[in-house]
Amino acid sequence: MDKISTAGLKFVDEFGRERIFSGFNIVDKQNYGEGKEKYAFNINEDFFAKYKARGFNIIRLGFSWDPIEPNPEQYNEALLDDIERIVDECNKHGIYVFLDVHQDCYSTHCHDAGNGAPLWASLMDNYKQTKTKFVWAEGYFISKSVHRAFDNFWTNKEFQGRGIQDRYADLWVHLVERFKDKPNLFGFDFLNEPFPGKSGGKLFKKLISNVVKVTLTDKRIKKWQLIKDGLSKDRKIQVLDQYTADVFTKIVMAGDKIIEEFDTQRYSPFLNRMAEAVRKVTDNGILFVDNCYYSNLGIPCHNLPIEVEGKRESKQCFSPHGYDLMVDTPAYKYANNGRVGALFAEHRRTQERLGVPCLVGEWGGNAEGTEWFPHVEFLLDTFAGYKWSSTYWTYYEGILDMPLLDVLGRPYPKAVTGDIVEYVHNREENTFTLKYNQEKEFEVPTVIFAHKDVKSVNVDGAEQKDLLVKAGQDIELKTAPGKHEVVVYF
Repeated sequence: MDKISTAGLKFVDEFGRERIFSGFNIVDKQNYGEGKEKYAFNINEDFFAKYKARGFNIIRLGFSWDPIEPNPEQYNEALLDDIERIVDECNKHGIYVFLDVHQDCYSTHCHDAGNGAPLWASLMDNYKQTKTKFVWAEGYFISKSVHRAFDNFWTNKEFQGRGIQDRYADLWVHLVERFKDKPNLFGFDFLNEPFPGKSGGKLFKKLISNVVKVTLTDKRIKKWQLIKDGLSKDRKIQVLDQYTADVFTKIVMAGDKIIEEFDTQRYSPFLNRMAEAVRKVTDNGILFVDNCYYSNLGIPCHNLPIEVEGKRESKQCFSPHGYDLMVDTPAYKYANNGRVGALFAEHRRTQERLGVPCLVGEWGGNAEGTEWFPHVEFLLDTFAGYKWSSTYWTYYEGILDMPLLDVLGRPYPKAVTGDIVEYVHNREENTFTLKYNQEKEFEVPTVIFAHKDVKSVNVDGAEQKDLLVKAGQDIELKTAPGKHEVVVYF
């Protein structure tokens, strides 16, 4: 498979083509401790046939620390063997993989709905596991055990004579030594949605206070309408419509200083520590800069570029997450494009500040019916406008047969012999347009995924009848140096 690297805001392959990646999160969150030998999902030939037919070419492959290292320095090689089998199968089918050591609420030992660290690495001092009362994420907001475990992780508190963060780096070294030479290795996502700890609990209280303040004082919010909608059974959910992008941004910015301190003083040094450990083993793989949990809401991300021994790392990308307030609820059909558009516009500013490519690590949601599909289309169009790659949250058994896949499986440029100017999928007219600038001759083609049977392809004003392909196949075309426009008709 082509080796992937970075150049400015782009992912590029070994031939110099600009690359775009589209795929899913496949994450095993189950916490088994000792004895877990198989990955939670059945990644088989049927999976690959359906996955590739929708044009997907990458997977965020996630798992928890707990089953990988149930006891200090004792790694679950049987489980790693199964994960390696999946990576190798992905390679056979032309699918890139980046590894994600996942966590939510630090660990199940801190909060019953959490996942992540093993018991020995969940340093809660005298606090005990908390139980979910309303929603799983409340562990972030009110659980002192979650807060203390994170604080001890960020300060590298010792366990049996070695810092817990140093032990986490050892885990990554063990993983990298196993996967570093895989041809389809895309990179390493060191820690899912890092959380600030105790200061994150303070931030939650600050946000709640600011919601009340803004609701009472901001003239853009119609108080009587708010009360009327809140009391109405049919319009109760419409209450959130008044919290438009600008109003919502005003609310969440109350946490900006707390996140800035966390990102610069704790999270960025952590990334540098992990990067230095990994780069002692291999130069392969792109290193991921995530945003912290609260930046999922649109609070600016203040991360610094990854450095290894004081020098900027050459292969790194920004991997933001972002969701509407309605995510994971039946009301997701009411997701607000304005709010989420503003959130990802903030992520775009972070990407440009960091000067690296962007792969959106998590986005999307789920609900019954199809009313929410236009919101998914809006996000796909937003990502295309920024030339972003992405992995949808989340994969579950049977999802590749769901109607949603008719939305997610869209045309896009997998590889372009030059710099992409723009690409647009016009769903109403059943067309796809790609514009790009090419500065040199290429031995390899531009590759465009066709989600439907292709009726016609127009390259720089001339119809190319030899480029017609069936649904689920790639259009491959070669062009000379110059400015190009390719229009695909479905």
